[in-house]
Amino acid sequence: MEHEQQSTQSGVLVLAGTPIGDVGDAPARLAVELGAAQVVAAEDTRRLRRLAGALGVEVPGRVVSYFEGNEAARTPELVQALREGKRVLLVTDAGMPSVSDPGYRLVEAAVAEDIRVTAVPGPSAVLTALALSGLPVDRFCFEGFLPRKAGERGRRLAELAAEPRTMVFFEAPHRLAESLAAMAEALGADRRGAVCRELTKTYEEVRRDTLAVLAEWAKPGVRGEITVVVAGAPPADPSKIGPAELVERVAGREAAGQPRKEAIAAVAAEVGVPKRVVFDAVVAAKKAEKS
Repeated sequence: MEHEQQSTQSGVLVLAGTPIGDVGDAPARLAVELGAAQVVAAEDTRRLRRLAGALGVEVPGRVVSYFEGNEAARTPELVQALREGKRVLLVTDAGMPSVSDPGYRLVEAAVAEDIRVTAVPGPSAVLTALALSGLPVDRFCFEGFLPRKAGERGRRLAELAAEPRTMVFFEAPHRLAESLAAMAEALGADRRGAVCRELTKTYEEVRRDTLAVLAEWAKPGVRGEITVVVAGAPPADPSKIGPAELVERVAGREAAGQPRKEAIAAVAAEVGVPKRVVFDAVVAAKKAEKS
């Protein structure tokens, strides 16, 4: 009877952080969970085996792949294992699952089934880069990867031009210079930033400068895992911003692909004036052009 009762109880989903570089940063509980899990869902099963070997731990449970390409198809299988009372461990290649990595879909499905979800906190490129950046950390936001297409990227950055919080991005090394140049254009060439490369690895490097200087530095090419931290927008002084600058700011956002209505609202929020003030300035400028 005890066996039948256990089999009908829901299992537990464990999200475990893995090292972002130095294997010595692996949380001690990771080895315990690798040895206890009945199912281990790994973004890359080969990397998981190497990590387990480095930690000196056997993985007795069933190991399955769980990555972007099969996440949708494999989630129901993992949820079924949880329904059957199994302990399922989810690990990604580096850092915490769900943070620009597989995981959210499975967590959402487990929560919908009222299945317990817990975590083994571990290394995070987002928090590590933020701490090393030298930029304000009291308020920040994570923006993940910028869109690859220039137009979509420009529109996303236009939306962020007035963001007051420090921003954290991931970027591929071969797109870094292009993205930094786009940031400099949309957010301001003098906006402060930090490029964090190969965090906790042998060739760790942190470059701190303006976006314009960082974009020039990255032009010859940069290798490794990249995290970019950018300072938030400085508070504007409405008393020093006239109609001409309001119009210019709206035009800049429109040029980046943002609709005029959204651009007006964003500029109003950025400067700290009513939307009507910005709208009237734009209308007056259009009338002046026609006369």
